[in-house]
Amino acid sequence: MRMTLATILALAAMPATAFAQQSGEVEEARSSERGSDRGVEVAPYIEAAQVVTAELSPGDDVVTYSRVAVGVDTRFGGRYSQGSASLRYERRIGYDDTVADTDTISGIARASVALAGPSVTLEAGGLASRTRVEGNGATSLGGFGADDDSTTQIYSVYAGPTVQTQVGLAEVTGAYRFGYTRVESPDAVFLTPGAEPADIFDDATTHNATVRAGFAPDTVLPVGVGVGASWNRQDVSNLDQRIDDRNVRADVTVPVSPNVALIGGVGYEDVEISSRDALRDVNGDPVIGNDGRFVTDEGSPRQIAYETDGIIWDVGVMWRPSTRTSLTASVGRRYGSTTYYGSLSYAPNARSSLGVSVYDNINSFGGQVVGALDELGTDFEAFRNPVTGDLGGCVLGTEANNCALARLGSIRSGVFRSRGVSASYGATAGRNSFGLGAGYDRRTFIAGENTILAGIDGIADENYWLAAYGARQLDQSSQLSVGASASLFESGLDNSGQAFGYSLNAAYNRTFLEGLSGTAAVGLDGVTREDLADYKAASALVGLRYTF
Repeated sequence: MRMTLATILALAAMPATAFAQQSGEVEEARSSERGSDRGVEVAPYIEAAQVVTAELSPGDDVVTYSRVAVGVDTRFGGRYSQGSASLRYERRIGYDDTVADTDTISGIARASVALAGPSVTLEAGGLASRTRVEGNGATSLGGFGADDDSTTQIYSVYAGPTVQTQVGLAEVTGAYRFGYTRVESPDAVFLTPGAEPADIFDDATTHNATVRAGFAPDTVLPVGVGVGASWNRQDVSNLDQRIDDRNVRADVTVPVSPNVALIGGVGYEDVEISSRDALRDVNGDPVIGNDGRFVTDEGSPRQIAYETDGIIWDVGVMWRPSTRTSLTASVGRRYGSTTYYGSLSYAPNARSSLGVSVYDNINSFGGQVVGALDELGTDFEAFRNPVTGDLGGCVLGTEANNCALARLGSIRSGVFRSRGVSASYGATAGRNSFGLGAGYDRRTFIAGENTILAGIDGIADENYWLAAYGARQLDQSSQLSVGASASLFESGLDNSGQAFGYSLNAAYNRTFLEGLSGTAAVGLDGVTREDLADYKAASALVGLRYTF
């Protein structure tokens, strides 16, 4: 299988499932992914290309560089196991001092491997990608054109078992995920006059566990009943920030008709967010390390930024007219206030799917990325920018959430409450494949009043994003692909203003001989900012790829 060259860059925030959206729903969708026995497909390749980039604003530089790369795209599928991966190493070779020689590793992987039939699986995923960081913390996968001082790397991995079994009449489900996310420090970011640089996320570990046991309607009782618990622990290295979120919950499902049921639950929650302060110098100013981040005062007492405990509840409706359609919508109380969440999944056939999610949770950047990887389907093709070779926010697939990684939004280190909505649609029809994603995310930061981050407490960042891609197989030897994305990021912090980023590109791919193909591509990337000069660059590429 040869990978097609196409692209999409997108910004988003589309966090992990909200409270009471139990893991059973996710695993039911995943169980439908398993069962397609397509064997193993492995396509290693080598690639060489010539790239020219013309800066249109604020300068007018034109640079040329060569690009050589090796990579592999692979997919496997069996009765109960499935996975996809795209890995790539690239070397950029500049001709003068205007373009530095750089090495880049990028990749995305997602797998579900049966450990004991369909009842016990190991879920895992990983991401390595470049990103460009704005002064207010806004970011997007893939960056813009050639490397500059504001470009950095993101790495994230996660793994954990999922159990779904029957114990007598009881349905028992459980899952555990351990994740690690790291962001390298950019050399510099572009700041608006008088603005303070954002404290860029460093690294974090995440632990997420859920368990539930229950009876379906008309087994023990006319209604379905269950009890469950969940735990979310995240440790962020910046200022030793910590999220510790635990809850227990009993739920009930009341059938109204064969397709409709009322759902609800009540439980108890204990949430605590804390951190330490930055190390201070003799003048009382915070000490900043060589990586540009605040140095944590390990000897300072832990400061409580947020805590709540008490009764939580939710009520809603569930509609499932068929195995291909599912809708849930709920309202309740959590985190000390009213919460709304829900989801829609519609797959009229094996070639198309629509997904919508409304969410409300407490998270960190590391938890966001791990959750996004976990939401990806296991059967996809990775879209890469045809000019830069970078990954974008979406993958080509018709299962699960194919634009889950379009959720980055902000790369600030602070933990936050995230509320928003996201939607994605993907389809293949004959020689055509296309997709669309859109979303809105509002992140309200949470920080202790006696810490250096106190200034961002209660401040909200908002992000709107839109992405589209399409590809058409023109004949047996050629293909045309296009991609576009846009995002509007607005920070509540003083002097930050809005940042509007966009990316447009098109590529033509033609096979000359068995395994040998050529690519011609063009792209336009840019960002418009209120208080800084706009950035805009156009690029073009011609290259060859040999797939073994």
